Amino acid sequence: MTGVLAADPTLSDFNQIIWWMVLLKVGVVFVFLLLTTIFMIWFERRVIGRMQNRPGPNRAGPWGLLQPVADALKLPLKEDIVPTKVDKLVFFIAPIIAASTSFVAFAIIPVGPVVSIFHHLTPLQVTDLPVAVLLVLAMSSVGVYGIVLAGWASRGPYSILGALRSTAQVISYEIAMGLSFVAVFLDAGSLSTTAIVSAQEHFWYFWVLAPSFIIYLVTMVGETNRIPFDLPEGEGEIVAGHMTEYSSMKFAMFFLAEYINMTTVSALAVTLFLGGWRAPWPISLWSGANSGWWPVLWFLGKVFFLLFCYVWLRGTLPRTRYDQLMALGWKILIPFSIVWLLLVATVRALREDNHSPVVYAVAGVVLILFVLLITFWDNGYQKHLARIAPEGTAADAEEDEWDYDEDGELVKVERPAVEPRFPVPPLDLPHYHGLELDAAGGLVRGDATGVTKEVTGAGS
Repeated sequence: MTGVLAADPTLSDFNQIIWWMVLLKVGVVFVFLLLTTIFMIWFERRVIGRMQNRPGPNRAGPWGLLQPVADALKLPLKEDIVPTKVDKLVFFIAPIIAASTSFVAFAIIPVGPVVSIFHHLTPLQVTDLPVAVLLVLAMSSVGVYGIVLAGWASRGPYSILGALRSTAQVISYEIAMGLSFVAVFLDAGSLSTTAIVSAQEHFWYFWVLAPSFIIYLVTMVGETNRIPFDLPEGEGEIVAGHMTEYSSMKFAMFFLAEYINMTTVSALAVTLFLGGWRAPWPISLWSGANSGWWPVLWFLGKVFFLLFCYVWLRGTLPRTRYDQLMALGWKILIPFSIVWLLLVATVRALREDNHSPVVYAVAGVVLILFVLLITFWDNGYQKHLARIAPEGTAADAEEDEWDYDEDGELVKVERPAVEPRFPVPPLDLPHYHGLELDAAGGLVRGDATGVTKEVTGAGS
């Protein structure tokens, strides 16, 4: 193989690709994602070990490099346990949905420019679409079906809670993620990943559209269910969430899907905000930096830097509470994204009319003022209520809730006897390990012969 051409691919280039070239690209992407997953498992363990002042895996092979290989061989050899009362068809399909969608999303990521492979000119990308970025959102949404179906089919309280949490989290954070994309679409004038990379030839969007970049970084952590947003898999609360009842290869497929999703969203961040496969400064000053196979190296360097940030967050931050997770998505990220999007659209319209750079300065000041407003508004309002609370209640002002009634009088808001919380299945929910409800409503357990006996308690 030789790479000699320095050219940006276009959508028309993908209409000229022969079938065996497509299969070759699919195979390379498949192997790359598998190898990246194996490397990231080792890399994450080693880095977390260093952050916690311990060596990490160092027994299997040099520097512990063979530890992920040992894990990959171990999981298929473990017993594949299937609970008796699960929906077996859905139970088997769920991990396949989660893993397959994670592979498909990487198809629209441009890894490099047009190169020559076996004397055929082709872009280093499986395919591109006029709405390519939306394919990633679609695949991430479909991938959640695998998690939801896994929790539903398992018929266990922990699995169901994990599935519900994952659904709510994806709904909350995909809205903000989609809004962060729109600013890029407005500036690039296209939803094609190839066109977006071409639009960043002179400047990258990570500093031109810095708020969108920050929003995307936060939402991509929430989309992949990683610390500090790994509530669907909170070990201390719901064991392993939707994966609680899975073992052997089915568990490995969920594990694989998580790491591939991390790689995909990191590659998408590189494509949309970090110039894609283009060389960073000062390497870009070299005339051959963006030609041939060199761009693949720059692309991989950016992707692995973002993957390192995932590991860094895991070793630094604790898990957030569920209400904090939802509040961040709905009260901060989404309103901020909407205001920022309106600002970007206004600036672009003014730029089309050839306004001076003063417009951009004014827009930046407006954005900063809005950020300060939403940051200090709630905190200042609560302090105001605590300060003007009736005498004798100052000690309780931080805990009690005060508000104005219809007559303008300050009154204490009565809390309900039981505060609304995240839905929890009842403790007497029949478990799936052979427990059933009889005609009288009692719990009975069936043995291998079909004879049932009364069960005194749900936990017996």
